[in-house]
Amino acid sequence: MTSYYEPIVYDVLPQDEGMLLKTVLQKRLGVSRKLMSRLKLTECGIHLNGKRVYISEKVKGGDRIELRMEKETSDDILPEFIPFDILFEDEHLLIVNKPAGLIVHPTHGHYTGTLANGVVHYWHEKGEQVRFRPVHRLDQDTSGVLCVAKNPYVHQHISEQMIQGTVDKYYIAMVHGHPSPSEGVIEGPIDRDPLEPHRRIVTPDGYPARTLYNMLERYVRGSMVQIKLESGRTHQIRVHMSSIGCPLIGDTFYGVDRLITAEFDLNQAIEVNDWMSRQALHASKLSFTHPITGERVTYIAPLPKDLAQLKQQLESEKEKEVE
Repeated sequence: MTSYYEPIVYDVLPQDEGMLLKTVLQKRLGVSRKLMSRLKLTECGIHLNGKRVYISEKVKGGDRIELRMEKETSDDILPEFIPFDILFEDEHLLIVNKPAGLIVHPTHGHYTGTLANGVVHYWHEKGEQVRFRPVHRLDQDTSGVLCVAKNPYVHQHISEQMIQGTVDKYYIAMVHGHPSPSEGVIEGPIDRDPLEPHRRIVTPDGYPARTLYNMLERYVRGSMVQIKLESGRTHQIRVHMSSIGCPLIGDTFYGVDRLITAEFDLNQAIEVNDWMSRQALHASKLSFTHPITGERVTYIAPLPKDLAQLKQQLESEKEKEVE
């Protein structure tokens, strides 16, 4: 027997009277063409006042529209107990605090030991039938807030918010050196390095990328910086911060050894790198509009233990004044 997620419900407004059901679905509920085609093929997909109808039907004020999506599972992901922190969960969303070192989704050569394996196991234990749908990704060695949608409607809506730039993603990074000015915008197109395909570089022919930064604390041998992404290129923060001479502490791919010149002592920088076993980057805050409630929601992940310890070590040498 087919089972369904809780329906998405919309009560038709008086000003919607006379509209085609299809138009209401697109304009009021934001249903994409792809999802609408999927709902039309589902036996209980689109109902108007409790009855299945064609989307060419005209609606009246007070009519009730219900969208029902079939429950799915990630049968290709093996359930595996993997600890992770849950920041929030409802029937539509799962917000996790991803630990550093954990790959988000199985890839070639990494079929187990990922966050997806852990989440699928968690849902199995709860008896929930849900497919793993991350709305965005974090690098393996980046910790912090990550959003997982529990149905295609929610995934579509948050993805569209990301495209429209209405999702706010904030990071905390510990970097070498001191950004100058202490607050600013980095606009540098990013693309693959032709000599090292796995590496990204700032290049005039790259894809547009924009990063906002603000130095929160200044130390003798580094800075704590808050970063807001306004685009989502691969390795964007690491590439952009390195491009202004402030690579992330612990970053072996875009770190101090990649810089031809530096305003800080290279030997000291290498010593600070030894304090971290990964790049010092944490997704600290995520804000967006909840697709179902329409409320603006914000989720915050505290600094993990390794970054808190690094901060403490850097603070022990903290300069008295921030420029």
